[in-house]
Amino acid sequence: MQLRVRTEQQTPEWKTRYAVRSGVEGTVNEFAHGHGMRRCRCRGQGKAHIQHVLTAIAVNIERLSGLPPAEEAPRRPTAFQNYLDQREIPRPKSWRTLGS
Repeated sequence: MQLRVRTEQQTPEWKTRYAVRSGVEGTVNEFAHGHGMRRCRCRGQGKAHIQHVLTAIAVNIERLSGLPPAEEAPRRPTAFQNYLDQREIPRPKSWRTLGS
């Protein structure tokens, strides 16, 4: 039995499946240990579900904040921006660029 399992572990199909699983296992481990998800603050399945969803959102935001900013192609002005430009009214600065 053990010999058959070890032989199977050498196949490319098994390694591909395991690579996916190992990525998921790391995420589950971070969720359970890094964010205290072994215990819920609330009672009831509905409230526990909400806690898990909100924690997952927070984890995703935390991960995204660590990524380098994406290079964006310049966008064409909107109709409102064209309106402001035609009347030589200064455009308000975008909230996206306030920190730059």
